[in-house]
Amino acid sequence: MYRDKKVVVVMPAYNAARTLRKTYSEVREQELVDRIILVDDRSRDETVAIAQSLDGVLVHVHEENKGYGGNQKTCYRLALEAGADIVIMIHPDHQYTPKLIPAMVSIIGNGLHPCVLGSRILGGYALKGGMPVWKYVANRFLTLAENLLLSAKLSEYHTGYRAFSQEILRKLDLAHNSDDFVFDNQMLAQILWHGFTIGEVSCPTKYFPEASSINLRRSIKYGFGCLATGLKYRTAKLGIPSRLFPAQPAEGELRGAAQP
Repeated sequence: MYRDKKVVVVMPAYNAARTLRKTYSEVREQELVDRIILVDDRSRDETVAIAQSLDGVLVHVHEENKGYGGNQKTCYRLALEAGADIVIMIHPDHQYTPKLIPAMVSIIGNGLHPCVLGSRILGGYALKGGMPVWKYVANRFLTLAENLLLSAKLSEYHTGYRAFSQEILRKLDLAHNSDDFVFDNQMLAQILWHGFTIGEVSCPTKYFPEASSINLRRSIKYGFGCLATGLKYRTAKLGIPSRLFPAQPAEGELRGAAQP
């Protein structure tokens, strides 16, 4: 709980048995989280059994694999049903440190930004932390292109560490978003479309064998998906709406603090 606001952590899980306990322990150490929800996307290891053994974790298991985006749709639905005011999405593979939860919660809880990203780029330690060079180059190129298309100034769009206010999750229509990895990018573009602001905190980068990652082929597909999202956003601004970006977005003053 933070200032009478219920804080819920959601974990989209797939084969996270080796790192789940450590991630869970660090989440609990922050002493702010009221509820942890883990959604398993048909893991082939002991993820579900381990999650069910952890105190205070609500475990939801998909009957079939729905993909990373499909997993998040379930995560956010369950969080809202649990009465969440602030929702933090963190991967159970421990690539992102739960120690940033207090900072992210306080930014939303104090009304500074309704969305906060844990950026691996801020601070300049992405490569030192083990990010592969090709991923770093792709990240920088896509971020530049998306900032131009979305008229934003984010340091990156591709982190899996995110926090949202209840208002954002109730406002966005996520049903038509992709069930694949590009869901992340579509969601951020929709947040900007509806006039919300996005804050960022520097997140140390950690790459190790147990951390989840997508291969080159799927990365290329994701990259083209991000560019397509940006182009749809731009055409919607020119008067050609779509399911992702419906007509008449929020106008006037941005919801949340202004971007620097």
